[in-house]
Amino acid sequence: MNPGVLLVDLPALAARLRTRAAGASRVVVGLCGAPGAGKSTLAGLLADELNRDAVGTAVVVPMDGFHLAASVIAGDARASRRGAPDTFDPAGYAALLRRLRDNAGEVVYAPEYRREIEDPVAGAIAVPPECPVVVTEGNYLLHPDPAWRAVREQLDEVWFVEAPSDGLRVSRLIERHEHFGKSPEHARRHVYGSDERNAALVATHGDSADLVLRWPGW
Repeated sequence: MNPGVLLVDLPALAARLRTRAAGASRVVVGLCGAPGAGKSTLAGLLADELNRDAVGTAVVVPMDGFHLAASVIAGDARASRRGAPDTFDPAGYAALLRRLRDNAGEVVYAPEYRREIEDPVAGAIAVPPECPVVVTEGNYLLHPDPAWRAVREQLDEVWFVEAPSDGLRVSRLIERHEHFGKSPEHARRHVYGSDERNAALVATHGDSADLVLRWPGW
């Protein structure tokens, strides 16, 4: 294993964020990685670990809430490659992260992507002002394009979740698509098309992360 890669250690990662949040109004940490690398799983487990001490310590706000609606991209080339960088609203995402980081003492409502309808739902995630840690996760937090760099600027740290086993990552993606209603053929076509193109792009971004993480046993 590359010595620069750390195995996921939830207590240690939570302690790192507690230390960073001490004396700050709020810390916003991002988890970046390829589709199927385990970003959303880690985000949820990390929030659970932080919330063991006090409920409301951490809230997860995924990047996927900023998918452009299917109705917006219907009929143009983006419809066939949904999940690519230009099928999101990075400016809107950056603006939300700025509000979250500034923590002006009000509840902030974030959108959430619902896989069962394959569209975002506005105002689905409430972040109260007393919440000291926000965990966000997505594919393009380290994308070098200026629109995505504006996202990176709102994040205190970005951790890259590495998937050393592409075979396992791909099989998990196929299972996920099938779970949410795609036929096996449709699921495989989507994963080996759009998802894998996006994964190849994201793989080039890890060098600029604050930490590179890998799941134990992978």
